[in-house]
Order: sequence, then structure tokens, then C-alpha cells
Amino acid sequence: MQTSPEHQDSGGIHRLYHQSMQQIEPFCLSPFQILNNNESADNSSQGTQVSFQTYNEQFFTLDSSPANAYMVQDSPSALSISSNRSPFSPQGSQSYLSDPHQSPDYTYGSPVSGSSFVDDSSELRHILRDLETKLLGPESDVDDNWSSSCNGAVHQASSLARSNQMLEMNRSSDLKQVLVACAEAVSNGDRLTAENLMRRLESMVSVVGEPIQRLGAYLLEGLRARLLSSGSVIYKKLKCKEPTGSELMSYMSVLYQICPYWKFAYKSANVVIEEAMINEPRIHIIDFQIAQGSQWEFLIPALAVRRGGPPYIRITGIDDSQSAYARGGGLHMVGQKLSKVAESYGVPFEFHGAAMSGCEVEREHLGVRHGEALAVNFPYVLHHIPDESVNTMNHRDRLLRLVKSLSPKVVTIVEQESNTNTGTFFQRFYETLDYYTAMFESIDAGRPIRDDKQRVSAEEHCVARDIVNIIACEGAERVERHEPFGKWRSRLGMAGFEPYPFSSSVGDAVQDVLKVYNDNYRTEERDGVLYLGWKKRALSTSSAWR
Repeated sequence: MQTSPEHQDSGGIHRLYHQSMQQIEPFCLSPFQILNNNESADNSSQGTQVSFQTYNEQFFTLDSSPANAYMVQDSPSALSISSNRSPFSPQGSQSYLSDPHQSPDYTYGSPVSGSSFVDDSSELRHILRDLETKLLGPESDVDDNWSSSCNGAVHQASSLARSNQMLEMNRSSDLKQVLVACAEAVSNGDRLTAENLMRRLESMVSVVGEPIQRLGAYLLEGLRARLLSSGSVIYKKLKCKEPTGSELMSYMSVLYQICPYWKFAYKSANVVIEEAMINEPRIHIIDFQIAQGSQWEFLIPALAVRRGGPPYIRITGIDDSQSAYARGGGLHMVGQKLSKVAESYGVPFEFHGAAMSGCEVEREHLGVRHGEALAVNFPYVLHHIPDESVNTMNHRDRLLRLVKSLSPKVVTIVEQESNTNTGTFFQRFYETLDYYTAMFESIDAGRPIRDDKQRVSAEEHCVARDIVNIIACEGAERVERHEPFGKWRSRLGMAGFEPYPFSSSVGDAVQDVLKVYNDNYRTEERDGVLYLGWKKRALSTSSAWR
């Protein structure tokens, strides 16, 4: 999905979706999946803390507007609806806000509802008469009984009337409201209204505009892809140039520099692992998304200078073909780089690569040895593992049970604080709009120049793919399936894990990371979980388990 930054709207992107499709794979590449940077995350200044409001024991579908559950605000009352089904099923325990379309923090109000349209037959005839007068002129005369014998024409004209009415209602509305109205039309199968709203959106969005305009361009692409393909496929190979591995890494590097989300993951997990392994002579780290191995370039030097001398370190790196493409080579490249780092610090080191996705991992792939203290790391990767809502194998829970059976000393998990796994399409769109509004604002704070080509390319190739996948795909083809921390906590508890408490050093280390970033980044530690957010919205969580 490559768009020239010189274009001031997203029309060039839209045209790609009208071209022929071939048999393709779903997007799997995520900015939280392919990580690249060698710069130390150790910075010096102080971040800001804030209290993110959460509902710890309840599970939300997107209909409950779960984004508000992580905001500092007075929330509307909620009606809890319980179920005897598993909380991990789409019909599990849910909590709904009294008005699922409104929240104190949303400025665009509630989406246009189908109930606002006229269904009475006499009023419909009046609408049709008005349409006829506008189209044919005031002198036209049509028998009022004609509509009763032309149900197809009535239906089409009714849809046109609804579409025109919605467009008129949104003519002075802000972009968010039009996006929500378009998503509702797509959700309701109202193709005419959706297409009209999409045409209006084309003049409102821009990949070089304000944060909401840039996000809107990619949300529009997701809506268009869903409307054209019913969400059954998504375009991986568009008729434009795919970035090379080196280009993709440069895009990831831009995001790594201007946003703290990856450094937050690295630093919080590394401090926990370092403290857990303080007296261990032999350490085995299993990383379920090794990517460039950059995280361990920070930990190896820290372990090298510990009291009593450095431990023997062995790292098993799990990776898939997408990361290999971004690197421009296989896992041996990661092993060579980390071996050089360890050698420079005098640390005994061994690397083992497992080139496969997390779904394919079995015990024999991990090379666990007796006498080694085990740490397992899940950095922004578990949400890519399909659960029971995708297939009966439920690899998400299977993998957690497998890791628990290895008796690890500590398991570190960093995930996006969002809920895009289960729920209806419209609920998922609503959540995606809220979550990525905060993310695009945070990106903008780091690179605010409107026509910044590097930022445009980074957003297009590293963030837009996730957004389009969430909006346009269903079933196994939808790989971006985030869950809020409450659900992860229940999954981990079901697998036999207990929380591993954070020391104060973890929060202090993250605060050091945030010193060089915008003051709107906030952190809060509560109940052993560290939250990172932008303004009032929590975006990531870091937790540890044993």
C-alpha cells in the first residue's frame, strides 16, 4: 500500500482496491512484530504518571466501548451481562455501557442509527415524490399507486433517500462522525449509503494531513476493502512497489525512534529478567519474536557486569518469514550479531534459531536443558496467535500451557491494550478508531511536519497494514487480534501462571526511557501491571508471570 507523499489525499490508495486480485496471504507484518534499532533505550529524564481507569474483573466486547475503560474520566453506568459460557468465547461474559455509541471522551457523538430513517409507507411515498420532483421537475405527474407495484424501485429509492439524508446530516460533521457513520452503513450492508459516504470521506482524509486525517485514510481503505470483498481476503500484493527488506527496516527504525512503545517493551522485560536471574549461572532465554535481536543487545551488557561475573547465556529465537524478509536474511544473522555483542563483553553465549511461527512451536523446538534457568519473552506477539474464536486448536491457550509446562522462572508479556479479537465488525471498528487515534497523535508528536516522507512511509507500511487487516478481514485471515489485559490475565491463570511482582526498578527504568519523549506519554503501575498510554488512553501493558 504505497502512496506518494506528494499526493494530498488518499485517492491514489483507493484506486488500488478496484484492481484485480490474486490468491494472497493475510497481512502479518506489524510494527510491534518487526523491531529494529541498536540505539540504547537508556535515556535520562522523567516521564509523567497518570491513572488509567480499568475494569479489572469484567470482559468487554467492543460494543461496550472498552477504550473508555482505560481512560481517566467519569464513565457512564454499565450493565453487566453474564454468561455461563467461557469468557474466551465470543459470547462470554460481557459488560455493556448504557449507551454503546457514546462516551464522554468522544467528540463525534453517536453514529447515525437506522432507527432514524422513515419507514412508514405514506412518508416513503412523500420522499419518492420529492425525489421525482427534483429529478423530473415540478410539472411531472406520476400515479401514486405506481410504487405499490414496483417494490424494487421503492427499495432502491428508499436506500437513496436514506443515503442522501445521512449525507445531509453529516455535511457539517467532523471526520470521526462520518467514519463511524460509514462503518455502520458497511456493517448494515447498506452499500449505497456506504459508497456515498466513502466518496465524501475521500475529500476529508489525507496521508499527509492531521493525525485523524491520516488515520482516516487507512480506515477508509479498510472499509473499502471490506465492502468490495466482504472481508474474506485482504490485499498483500497490491499493484505497487513492495518495500524491500532494507526499506522496511528503515521505516521501522523511524517509528522506533519517535515512539517509545518498543523501548517500553524491551526495558520493562529486561529489568524483570535481569532481577529474576540475579544468582543464576546458566540462563536460557526463549524469545517468541526475536526480530533483530535488539532487545538482547541491551540485556547482555547488563548481565556482563553483575556481581560474581557474567552467566552463561543461551538464547532461542523464534521467528517467521515476515521478519526474515525485513532483515534480509535468516535467523543466523541475529545469532551472529548477538554472538559478537556477547564476545565483546566477555559473556559465554550460544544462539539457537527456530524459524517458525508461534502456532507451530512444540516442546522439541525449544531445546530446554536441565540446569538452566528459563526466561520466556512474548513481545507484542501473542495477539497474532489464533484462539478458540478462530479454530478449535486454540493455539493461543495451547502455547501458554506449553510454556508453563517448561517451569520457567519468569515469563514476560507485552501487548497492546486493545480489544479487537471478538465482537462484531462495527464494535471492532469503533475500538480501532479510538486506539489508533491516540497512536497517530503520538506519532505526530515525534514527527509533526505534514509532508514528512519518512513518517508517511512508516505509517503506511508499518501501521496501516494492521488497521486494514483489523477492519477488512475475518476468520484466520484476520491476524491482528488484540485483547485487553483482563483477558490475558484470565488466560494465564487458566494455564496455571501466577503474577510475578514488579520491583520499583521496572517503573523507574521505564520513566527514564520516557524522559526524551512528549509529556503526553503516561505510565501507571497497578496490581503488578505496568501501563503505557498517550494522554487518557492506555496503549500497552507489560506484565510478568511464573
